[in-house]
Amino acid sequence: MTTYGEKIILQTRGFSHIINITEKVQEIISNSRITSGLACVSAIGSTASITTIEYEPALVEDMRELLEKIAPSTMKTRHSRTWGDDNGFSHLRASLMGPSVTIPFANKRLILGTWQQIVVIDHDNAPRTREIYVQVIGD
Repeated sequence: MTTYGEKIILQTRGFSHIINITEKVQEIISNSRITSGLACVSAIGSTASITTIEYEPALVEDMRELLEKIAPSTMKTRHSRTWGDDNGFSHLRASLMGPSVTIPFANKRLILGTWQQIVVIDHDNAPRTREIYVQVIGD
């Protein structure tokens, strides 16, 4: 069993900005010496998530609307009252969605559905520089 890891650095706009990182993850697998295994894709920090979605404009907007309904950006949270940063909603959204996904790959190719892409969602209330760590494990 071999491991290989790389970071992806992204500039985001915040407020549930959704970015397709599928090709970057695929590139990291291609850079590794691993043919088959698992790629764990993880957002560093407590206000971003990694998930999969059909990355097309209508569904991206639907996801943003859903997140706004579940944890509104206007939500008055104890976190925001305590720290004065008004981003309690972003921590809640990130906690609900989770920081990572693990995707299998074979013959150096991600195993995803035709319309399935890996995305990072930045829930915070301001632009950020995001670090995503991809750990590749396999043979």
